[in-house]
Amino acid sequence: MKKIILKIEGMTCSACSSSLEKYLLKQEGINDALVNLVMSSASISYEDNITEDDLNRFISEAGFKSLGIYDEQKENVNPNKNKYFLVNGLIALLVLYISMSHMFSLPTISFLNMINYPINYSVCLFIFSIYFIYFGKDILISGLKNLKHKSPNMDTLVMLGVASSFILSTFNMFMILKGHNEYVENLYFESVCIILYLIKFGRYIDNISKEKTKDAIKGLVTITPKAALLLINDKEQEVSIDEVKKGDILVAKPGNRFAVDGIIVKGNSHIDESFISGESTPIKKNKHDKVVAGSINLDGEVLYKAENIGKDSTISEIVRLVVEATNTKVPIARIADKVSGIFVPIVMVIAIITLIIHLLLGFTPSESIIYFVTVLVCACPCALGLATPLAIVVSEGLCAQNGILIKKSEILENANKIDVIVFDKTGTLTYGNLRISKIINNSAYSDNELIEIATSLENKSTHPIATAFKKYAKKNNLKTLDVDKFQNISGIGLKGVINGKEYLIGSSKIFIKYKIDNKNSKEEKELSLDKNSIIYIVEDKKVQALIGVKDIVRDNAVDVIKRLKSMNKRIIMLTGDNEITANIIAKNIGIDEVISNVDPKDKSKKIKELKNKGLKVMMVGDGINDAPSLSLADIGVSLNSAIDIAADSSSVILMKNDLNAIYNLFLISKRTIQNIKGNLFWAFFYNICMFPIACGLLEFANISMNPMLAGLAMTLSSLTVILNALNLKRWKER
Repeated sequence: MKKIILKIEGMTCSACSSSLEKYLLKQEGINDALVNLVMSSASISYEDNITEDDLNRFISEAGFKSLGIYDEQKENVNPNKNKYFLVNGLIALLVLYISMSHMFSLPTISFLNMINYPINYSVCLFIFSIYFIYFGKDILISGLKNLKHKSPNMDTLVMLGVASSFILSTFNMFMILKGHNEYVENLYFESVCIILYLIKFGRYIDNISKEKTKDAIKGLVTITPKAALLLINDKEQEVSIDEVKKGDILVAKPGNRFAVDGIIVKGNSHIDESFISGESTPIKKNKHDKVVAGSINLDGEVLYKAENIGKDSTISEIVRLVVEATNTKVPIARIADKVSGIFVPIVMVIAIITLIIHLLLGFTPSESIIYFVTVLVCACPCALGLATPLAIVVSEGLCAQNGILIKKSEILENANKIDVIVFDKTGTLTYGNLRISKIINNSAYSDNELIEIATSLENKSTHPIATAFKKYAKKNNLKTLDVDKFQNISGIGLKGVINGKEYLIGSSKIFIKYKIDNKNSKEEKELSLDKNSIIYIVEDKKVQALIGVKDIVRDNAVDVIKRLKSMNKRIIMLTGDNEITANIIAKNIGIDEVISNVDPKDKSKKIKELKNKGLKVMMVGDGINDAPSLSLADIGVSLNSAIDIAADSSSVILMKNDLNAIYNLFLISKRTIQNIKGNLFWAFFYNICMFPIACGLLEFANISMNPMLAGLAMTLSSLTVILNALNLKRWKER
């Protein structure tokens, strides 16, 4: 199965995105389709036998146009459109003046006076209406196509309204040409012009607002340099970033940004990675350290080898995940989509009923058609369609700016429902920078010999404990021994043969699995009280040594746990560490509930048990052993330091490695849901208030509406929703 995100042209409302989505899902070979109105994109999953040309054809058949693969770097608003809309706005005002100046006792253009020169007046407005029909042809064509495909949308309503006004006015113009000047009172060419202009202008404003919602994504894209300094035969040469290949040696001067992800091969410097990590303090980088494209080299010239280029870079991956997230839908958005999908057909029926009733009540055909047009224009569900996606895109960008990378937008709604937060200990509540603090030696081996045995086994592992042994061995210049019959015993430890002898290294669980007597309770208590995790080295079913490994609690862990508790979240620490050490660390952090001595399977079982009780669970972790639990939880959160498999299993990645981001995620989630509900309220409120007026139900109170006022009101309702959504950007990290 393949997946692609395509840029779509021609979508104007949620009914558009909904109709395209439905049409795509009907096509054989397409497994899933999610259409995003704000991003003007479609995320499509399809079978291998389907080509991109097939997808473009399906989109065209649905009444829209594919612009190819979505590329955020090419996204921008055409600045020339400002002048374009200004000129057409002046023309629209001229049309209004010609048609209505007499109503306000303003000086009229003599040869266009509707009383003295009805033919000149009608033909002039006819020509202007033709011009605006051309101006808004995309709306009219889209409306006609969607009506043809039996999926009417906002454009369909506008098309029917404009067509009705134009046809009626054209008929009346021909009657005037035949000498029936009384028909001059029933010309509505100005409505055609003004409606199309207002709707086009409203959408232009919408597009500008949509662009503003994507500032965070664009900021990430544009931060990467367009050129790189390539080292060729010891000479520096500036080349385009597209010319850089994996393995090339590049130069980073002080003050320059790194062009691609790479590894330093010569030199050292302090690196500013705040754009991606949120950490304002520069990081010292030396030979063999990784650097990220877009980060700033502050004080030393370094040479680095290109590793991840273009779409494989860290920046591109973040952008991809954010864009993919915006192409998912929160549950509340699906409700709005369903409402919009059935709203348009209902409006069309009501408009027809309004037309018939007014004819039966004795209104002239011209007057009745005006009511018909007003209902169609007034009821356009543009605000309803923008209510949810705009808020989601703004919040996605807000999360990205604050170091919270969300893979699915539904997280923004689900986070608000979380009851329990389960934390892993090592590398999550603690820094994961383990160090060997004490060795209790019960063998004939020296301490260094024991560490050599342990390191030789741990050398084949990526666990943080393995890193502690490797660091100790490197610092003390210890050698690595050959290991035969190596075996990784999940959740327990490691096994292997060194110099003909079989060794076990791991947690206390090795005693149960291999039926080994443990007679080291005194030593265990001593190490545990000093906040050590205990690693056992076993040879011939005899404990040779107990090694204490200590970690440091994250600086803000205590404060974060306190904040989360204030939100009435139940906090659990879930760890494979021994009970004594786990309880001591939990007490220091402020966690009351601890589950210790658990392997990866047990962790998953605990998550499942909590979910079976009807609780919504968030799991926070960073290691391989956390991956199953992260996948199983309602929301899986991994730190940026997490290895790939843990990050892949999670739905949220904390780019800052800062636990406070979890608290901020809850705050953003709450604010987003409130914003969406507010947007939906105003969208529905507009339609509820305007609909009776458009139908003429308040004529008895001298409250009425014409198509032009309906178009203006519709535009203002959309702007209200847009401004409310953009208000989310004012949120500040806490």
